[in-house]
Amino acid sequence: MFALPVIGALTPFRAQKLMGNVGWFGVVALCAFMVGLRQEIGADWFTYDFYFQEVAAMTFREALAFNDPGYYGLNWIVEAIGGDVYWVNAICAVIVMSGVSVFTRHQSLPWVALSVAVPYLVIVVAMGYTRQGAALGFVLLGLTALSRGRSASFVAWVVCGALFHKSAVLVLPIAVVAATKKRLWTFVWVSATGVLGAYLLVAEESQELWRLYVEERMQSDGGAIRIAMNAVAAVAFLLVGKKFRLPMTEFRIWWWMSVFALVCIPLVFISSTAVDRVALYFIPVQLFALSRLPLLSTDPGYRTLLIAGVVGFYAAVLWVWLNFATHSQEWIPYRNLLLS
Repeated sequence: MFALPVIGALTPFRAQKLMGNVGWFGVVALCAFMVGLRQEIGADWFTYDFYFQEVAAMTFREALAFNDPGYYGLNWIVEAIGGDVYWVNAICAVIVMSGVSVFTRHQSLPWVALSVAVPYLVIVVAMGYTRQGAALGFVLLGLTALSRGRSASFVAWVVCGALFHKSAVLVLPIAVVAATKKRLWTFVWVSATGVLGAYLLVAEESQELWRLYVEERMQSDGGAIRIAMNAVAAVAFLLVGKKFRLPMTEFRIWWWMSVFALVCIPLVFISSTAVDRVALYFIPVQLFALSRLPLLSTDPGYRTLLIAGVVGFYAAVLWVWLNFATHSQEWIPYRNLLLS
């Protein structure tokens, strides 16, 4: 999954064009296949399987009220037509990989951006956190739309993501701070949407979430490391982002995303689990900023070295995670429904 986009990233620019849409679609489809049809892979695999069985005994209305309505409604529909949890995983994999594909293709060096995405966003998040992975896929679609000035589309995609994991509503303020025109109107309608979404999706569970994440200080192994990875990309953008010569709207998006990513650093010591979950939505900063770093050099040789440095860093991230992460044994050995 990682080697193929790296090959694309290190292939000379002219040869990249020859790879074209077919090669790109093939790599993205392979990742969706590996994520969607995984068998007992990920620390929460059996939890999601249990939820599927539990939702199967409910009415559709009960399933929508059970927790995240998009995800559990999908479970109910899949069970009603004779499917199983693999169908749910496959649909969520298509959602997240669609977001990854659209977002990374929008970058100046798409293969580099995809190489950055695979080690953690795809392998860890998409395979481990099915609901939040799907939510992140919608957020990526929204960020791509927002970079083109389509704030209404951004809000719509984020709301879709929030139906799969409520935490996605926390991304909505990006539309406000990134606005360069009609800021007051954007503030009013985005804020109204955010408040309504938070009330409908989060209000009932707010006290329990506060108790778990703040009062009891629920902790996540490796949360600080993952937040640090966002911070590295955020600092890189804040230092050299102006040299990317971005349109003002796009620059504001990533300036604020970088700032929010850095704000997570002190908060991680209060509740690493809560901040870790929120910080997942700032992973796109890594894809955006680090895939653009090679463009700072006009010399082909230096640019290739910078690309090699970026993909080498993420190769190290993947190797360290697979060998030393607390829950990596839930991913190794990899098993697939159609390959076992």
